[in-house]
Amino acid sequence: MISIILGLLIAAAGLLMVVKSESLYDNFGSIEFFERYFHLQGGGRFGYKLIGIMIIFIGILMFTHLLSGFLLWILGPMIRVMGGPPE
Repeated sequence: MISIILGLLIAAAGLLMVVKSESLYDNFGSIEFFERYFHLQGGGRFGYKLIGIMIIFIGILMFTHLLSGFLLWILGPMIRVMGGPPE
């Protein structure tokens, strides 16, 4: 039950970050990585939106109880290389 509430709160925070990216940009400034490597007009705003979308995705995975399966899928090849999961 707590993961559902926490997932919804995380997704809502990510949505707020996407919607209010201009305000975040005005208050915290640009993200230099996105300005340098994503040669876009307003790269910092794009960075805030991209981070917000990733936070929404994590919140949805947490809400639907799929976060551990997703992490095992992503990190599975590294776990196998390091000797497998502990038993």
